[in-house]
Amino acid sequence: MPDDVVEKTKKTAALYFDGVKGERPFELWRAFDKDLAKDLSLFITGQMYAREKLPHPTRQLVTVAALTALSRLDELGLHIQAALNVGCSPQEIAETIFQTAIYAGVPATNQALKTLRSVLEERGQWPLKT
Repeated sequence: MPDDVVEKTKKTAALYFDGVKGERPFELWRAFDKDLAKDLSLFITGQMYAREKLPHPTRQLVTVAALTALSRLDELGLHIQAALNVGCSPQEIAETIFQTAIYAGVPATNQALKTLRSVLEERGQWPLKT
């Protein structure tokens, strides 16, 4: 793997996941297969998330919407933290989640909003100031 992909992986992982609470996917993968974990990390974080076609906040809001629609709540919590880390406001994240109600249904939206609230509570950002 070229050195620039390794550096992009480190830089992007730090941008998204520094200070993130809970187990990160890389740690889970590494517990089962160290080499595959490295390959997945280099591809996902170093090549996909490091792409400059979309700004990081937009990329994370897209990820939040997809994970909300799929009701992948553990992963959603991780990416809500990443979205906050790259500058998305709690209100932008909530609005992204609300937008999914049309396509994914209100129950998925409600579960995602509970996940958002939980992350904000952990970060000392709840209740929201309106």
